[in-house]
Amino acid sequence: MSVAIRSFRPGDEAAFRDINLEWIERFFAVEQKDRDVLGNPAKYILDPGGAILLAVEDEIPLGVVALMVMGQGSVELAKMGVTPAAQGKGAGRLLVTAAIAKAREMGMRRVYIETNSKLGPALKLYHDAGFQPVRETIPSPYARADVQLELFLD
Repeated sequence: MSVAIRSFRPGDEAAFRDINLEWIERFFAVEQKDRDVLGNPAKYILDPGGAILLAVEDEIPLGVVALMVMGQGSVELAKMGVTPAAQGKGAGRLLVTAAIAKAREMGMRRVYIETNSKLGPALKLYHDAGFQPVRETIPSPYARADVQLELFLD
């Protein structure tokens, strides 16, 4: 499998939405904030200066990840998902690595993640990449977010 990482392009909206809805619906309930962001990634992610990356094989989207600008040199790694067929093939690891590199390129000093303790494979990916529990938690707009992690970039 030859997976490549590329930036979001017009026309990728459906893949971004569908890959995320698949895992959210499988493990949790879709919340209003999900509908907002997945329904209009330009408004909520790209226009404020964020980024979306896709893992593709032969231009078929296998996974997605977003970087949402939080301010004060921080970006949130959010809306990361990999299609069930591609899980376990390294696409998630490539997306996390690429997202950290993109955050550095954007001049960010910190990458923040909200996730859930049920998502073992995702937690392992984040810990392997060097993410640590946050020093002080912040309120989350998501009911499912029970884990907050951060990575400081050098």
